[in-house]
Parts: sequence; structure tokens; C-alpha cells
Amino acid sequence: MAQSKILLDSNSYFRLAKSLHPLLFQEFGNEKYCLYVLKELQEEYDRQPRLQAKFPWVDDPEIHANRSKSITLSKKQKNQIPCVCDHIWDYVLTVLPGPSRVDVTILSHAYVLGIPVVTDDGDMRALADIFEIPTFKTLGLLKLMLEANHIGIEKVRQIAAFWSYEDDRPADYARDFKRLFGESAPP
Repeated sequence: MAQSKILLDSNSYFRLAKSLHPLLFQEFGNEKYCLYVLKELQEEYDRQPRLQAKFPWVDDPEIHANRSKSITLSKKQKNQIPCVCDHIWDYVLTVLPGPSRVDVTILSHAYVLGIPVVTDDGDMRALADIFEIPTFKTLGLLKLMLEANHIGIEKVRQIAAFWSYEDDRPADYARDFKRLFGESAPP
């Protein structure tokens, strides 16, 4: 069975990479799910001091090494991505301001590859809906991992409690946690 690739947005990556290491390039479940990020994540991190201050662990050698591989693209896909990116970016500039250039790059890769994106960014999810790119939230990814026996419910609770401690809860956190896991979210 072929691998089921899933692309992570930076917000989801930052919420998970320290708690679930190694996070990327680890197949799980019968569907052989495997998580990826784009090289643009590092570029985004490097130019934003706020991210560097909040997530100093991102450049730890082991975590950096886990991010060093990139998703494999065919020559045709490499040629299609810039065209799709320009088209989606034009839409952002004229109709739906909010998503960043990096968001559009991630969505363009997902569109061309026919894979979902994990993001908690509402603007990015709205843009993905317009272009029929499947998305789900970070809590949805944790639910997928739980159902695939990749992690247990205690790990889910631990990650959610850490988000609360760091005051970095995604939008609709409590409601989504209850809906997905059938219990109240850690405060």
C-alpha cells in the first residue's frame, strides 16, 4: 500500500513536534499515514523573532534533523506547483486577504499532490475549502493518531494540557476536544 502523505502547517508543527518526536517521516496506521513539512517552515521560523522566542527548541539538532528531508515531487509536480501557487495567491490578493504566502505555498503543494493539510489557521482552512483542498485541525490529527494506535489517550491529554499551560490552544479547542475525544479538554 502506498503511503498516505499529510502536510503540516507551521502552527500544527509547532504544537506537536516537541511532544511527538520524531514527528515527521514516521508511518503509522493501516493507511501508512506519514507527516511532512515544507522547507518554507524553516524560512518562516528564521525570519520571525517571535517564533524563535516562543519555540527555541525548533533548532535542536534532533528536531532539525527530523525536518531535514522533504516531500518527494515528480518533475511534473514541480512544474505545476508554481502555477497553482500563483493562481491561489491571486485569489488571496483579490478576494480573500489573510493567508500568507507560505500558507499558499503549502496549499499549492497539497493541491498538486492531492493530500490533506493539517492547520489550525481559520483563514487558511477557508482558502483550502474554496480550492477543495482537504484540511483538518491539529486535534483531528491527534484523533487520527489515536485511532491508528500511534499514540494513546494519555499522550493526547498530555499534549492538550501543555497547550493550555503554554496558552497556545487552537480555536474551538474545548468544543473540538469534547467532540473528538468524548471528554472535557484539559483546562
